[in-house]
Amino acid sequence: MQQLHEKYNNEVRPALVTQFGYSSLMAAPRIEKIVVNEGLGDSKEDSKAIDKAAKELGFITLQKPIITKAKKSISNFKLRAGMPVGIKVTLRGERMYVFLDKLINIGLPRIRDFRGVNPNAFDGRGNYNLGIKEQLIFPEITYDMVDKTRGMDITIVTTARNDEEGRALLAAMGIPFRK
Repeated sequence: MQQLHEKYNNEVRPALVTQFGYSSLMAAPRIEKIVVNEGLGDSKEDSKAIDKAAKELGFITLQKPIITKAKKSISNFKLRAGMPVGIKVTLRGERMYVFLDKLINIGLPRIRDFRGVNPNAFDGRGNYNLGIKEQLIFPEITYDMVDKTRGMDITIVTTARNDEEGRALLAAMGIPFRK
């Protein structure tokens, strides 16, 4: 877990400085935070769904998730403002590197028919978005614990100025991009 942070400081950062010609090591892009978001549309009918999902996400990220609430009422979805609609966790520092290491080395290889993540899922500012269809790819979640498979959105926020720098940073950190 500490290895990924050390790898960034000892290998990735100096390589990025030479590749992009930065004036100092501090100018090299770094990962700022990772946001893991789970939308729970079924939570309207089942109030325990949020508690179960929060417990699972807490096991995966080692941090207690916060409940996100609807901002507006939408009658077609039977949704009122203030109703819980999802959960999210913002990871920074050491927990961020622990989660990223777990995602790269354990989670992604356990996905069926995995050929790499989409290299075009950047937002134009060097941040990367990744969708996962089920939480069972993480070793903390056993098949017996799960009542319903839920997907999650993972956003990796970097200090990169553009997509090219962000892609170089994440590729050097070990994220397997599709060829």
